[in-house]
Amino acid sequence: MSKTEALASQLVSDDRTRVTRFDFEPGAETGWHRHEYDYVIVALTDCHMRLQDPDGGERETHVPAGSAYRRDCGVEHNVINAGTAAMSFIEVEIVG
Repeated sequence: MSKTEALASQLVSDDRTRVTRFDFEPGAETGWHRHEYDYVIVALTDCHMRLQDPDGGERETHVPAGSAYRRDCGVEHNVINAGTAAMSFIEVEIVG
């Protein structure tokens, strides 16, 4: 069974920040990636995420619409929409 990739739309990209909107249908995923920069996620919808880690670990989390969180660079994971509805969030990377 093929996996559906989340739609990533670049909104801003310059020497200081990179802003990307991610839209996921149920079951869609980002694919494995490592964050090169510190980043902030702002949930546009309720986000029921399954996070897969390189060591084989997996966990689910719920990020309510309108909430935000921050992570340091170096995070490596695959993000999957584990819910039954579409989900969207904005990722702001602090480039410089």
